[in-house]
Amino acid sequence: ANTRREFLNTTASGIGMAALGSMLTHDGLLTQATAAEQTGASLEAVNPLAARPPHFEAKAKACIFIFMAGAPSHLDLFDPKPVLKERHGQPLPESMLKDIRFAFIKKDKALLQGSPFAFHKHGECGMELSELLPHLGGVADDLLLVRSLHTDQFNHHPGQLMMQCGRGTFGLPTMGSWLTYGLGSVSKNLPGYVVLTSGRGSSGGATLWQSGFLPSTYAGVLFRNQGEPVLNLANPQGIPLELQRQGLDVLRQANQLRYAEVHDPEIAARIASYELAYRMQTAAPELTDLSGESQATHDAYGLDRSEPKDLAGRGKQGDTYKSFARNCLLARRMVERGVRFVNIVYASWDHHSNIPTELPYNAGCVDRPIAALIRDLKARGLLDSTMVVWGSEFGRTPLGENRNGKREVGSGRDHHPYSFSMILAGGGLKGGQVYGASDEIGWNATEDRVHINDLHATMLHQFGLNHLKLTSRFQGRDFRLTDVGGKVIPEWIG
Repeated sequence: ANTRREFLNTTASGIGMAALGSMLTHDGLLTQATAAEQTGASLEAVNPLAARPPHFEAKAKACIFIFMAGAPSHLDLFDPKPVLKERHGQPLPESMLKDIRFAFIKKDKALLQGSPFAFHKHGECGMELSELLPHLGGVADDLLLVRSLHTDQFNHHPGQLMMQCGRGTFGLPTMGSWLTYGLGSVSKNLPGYVVLTSGRGSSGGATLWQSGFLPSTYAGVLFRNQGEPVLNLANPQGIPLELQRQGLDVLRQANQLRYAEVHDPEIAARIASYELAYRMQTAAPELTDLSGESQATHDAYGLDRSEPKDLAGRGKQGDTYKSFARNCLLARRMVERGVRFVNIVYASWDHHSNIPTELPYNAGCVDRPIAALIRDLKARGLLDSTMVVWGSEFGRTPLGENRNGKREVGSGRDHHPYSFSMILAGGGLKGGQVYGASDEIGWNATEDRVHINDLHATMLHQFGLNHLKLTSRFQGRDFRLTDVGGKVIPEWIG
C-alpha cells in the first residue's frame, strides 16, 4: 500500500495537491506561497487559515472581545448622570415617548430612575467609572471609553447578531470569522478563532460565533475551561494515534473524490479542520493546563475566588467567578500562541429587576480579571498588538421598568438601543480618553455618535483591513462586516 505522502504525490491536481501542500508547509519544507505555486492549488486550498498580509500596515494582531450578553446598564457602570439622579421618580414628557418601543416598560406610567451607585474619577485622565468597577479604574489610562454608541436593534438575539455580525439577521459571518478570513492565523496547532463562555448562556447561542456563508474553517471553536478542552477531541480509549492517522488519510481520499465532482471549497475547509483537530490533541491540553502559571498570576486574575455569599445574579451559573477569571487568563495564553480572535461570552446582564443587588454580582465577576488581563498583556509587551474590547448588544433605559403597569420607579431597566457604552484597550487605540456623550439623562447618544458599523470599521482598520474591501461574494452581492455603512473614527487611533 502507498504511504500517505506517496498517495498524495500521485495526485496531479485538486484537493490532493492542496493537502500535500498543507503537509509540506506544516513540516516546514515549503512556505505557504511556494506550496501553492508548486502544487497548483490556491493559498486558501493549501491552508484556509494561512496567514495573509493585510491591506496596509497593521497595529493589532489579535483581539480579545469580551461580550457581556444581556446588556449591562451603562447608566450604572460607565455613564454618570447627576441630572438623572435629581429627576429620580419623575415622568418623561409624552413627546419623548411617542414613537418609542420598549420590550416591557409600560411607558404611560414609567418614571426616571437614577443610579444607586456612586461614580469616581480614576487615573491621570480622570475617567469616571462606577464604584462597581474599582479594578478597571486602576487601568483607566489604558482605556478608551465610548459613551455614544447606538444600534438598530432593541431585542437580545437580533442585537447580539448586530454586534457580532454587523446586521441583526441570521446566516452572516461574525467579526471573528471576518478577521480570520481576511488575515488567516499564525497558530499552527490552535484555531484562529476561539470562543469561551461563562454564566448562563447568551440568547444568541452558537449563532454568535458562526461563519455564515464563509467556509466553516472560519467559524469560532468553542473551548471549555475545564475538563476536555474541546468535546470529542481526544481519541476513544484503545484507539492509537497511528490508527487515527490512517482513518484521516482515508477521509482525505474520500473528500478528494468528492471535490473532483463538485469543486466545493468547503471540502478544503473540512480537510483543514480534520488536520487541525489532529494537531490540537496535543496543543489544547497544554493550553488549558495553568499549573505553570505563577501564584501571583492566579491571584491577580482571581482564579481562586469564591462565589460571594451575599450576592447573586442572572450571571451566575456554577463557579462563575472562577470560570470567568480562568477564561481571561486562557485568552492571554491563546494570544501568546497565535490565536487571532478570542471571544469570551458572559451572560446574563439582562437586569429587568434587582439592579441594586444583582448588578454588583456581575460587575464583581468581571472587574478584576479584565483589569488583570490588560495589565498582564501590557507587562508582556502584548497590549500594543492585542485589542481588548468590552461590549454588548445595547444599553438600559433611564426609566425604571414597570412591567406590572404600576406607576413606580422599579428596580430594573429595560432594553435601550439609543445610547450605550463600551470600553476598548490596546491594539493601537488611544487610551485614557472618553469619546462621545449622551444627553443629561442618558437617553440619546448626542455627541460624536458611534454606530456599530463604525466600531467594526475602526477595529478592522487597526488590523490593517479596509472594511470596504474585506468582502465575500454571496447570492450576487459583495457582503462585508460593516454592511452598507461604517466609517473609521480617527480620534480613537493612537
